[in-house]
Amino acid sequence: MTDENAKNESHKKAMQKQKEKVDAHIAAADEERGISLLLTGNGKGKSSSGFGMVLRALGYGHKVGVVQFIKGAQLSGEEIFLKEKMPEVDFYQMGTGFTWNTQDRTADIEAAQTTWVEAERMLKDESIDLVLLDELTYMIAYKYLDEQMILDAIANRPPEQSVIVTGRGGGSALRDLCDTVSEVKEVKHAYKAGVKARKGVDY
Repeated sequence: MTDENAKNESHKKAMQKQKEKVDAHIAAADEERGISLLLTGNGKGKSSSGFGMVLRALGYGHKVGVVQFIKGAQLSGEEIFLKEKMPEVDFYQMGTGFTWNTQDRTADIEAAQTTWVEAERMLKDESIDLVLLDELTYMIAYKYLDEQMILDAIANRPPEQSVIVTGRGGGSALRDLCDTVSEVKEVKHAYKAGVKARKGVDY
């Protein structure tokens, strides 16, 4: 047997073993229900990942609801696309922009509470397959919204509904509640090297 043939045979055996592991995991996952996902960490791409799943769900004809906390003062590509191309998406923005711009805690809390009414409505709607709560973690971190209220609403949503929460932090209780938690780690960022935010990439 040549070295190349040996390598091919070794690769085939390794892939067969990997396939057996994957197939076993698939077979073991037999519970059918909606899931809760937390996309957190200090790296870029949490909201982008969330909106990627929104597009995935829409591709299957699922009904989707999106609520954006914090963001909204500046138009984003996601907002433009959903409002102009996907009017069937239940879309709501807090619309105050970033808290470091408003610098008005009372007004931000009022806006957060108004926005939460919309989020809670979606989390109770059995017809919505997927809800994206973008940047919700900041509402917990800044104590703009009651943490237990948020946890209860996510835990008590319709069984077939999935929910995605994005944002840095969010606390241990939210991490414990969510079925899937992914942390985006920043290795480096163009912005810190003096490169301006790029339309279509950063917003």
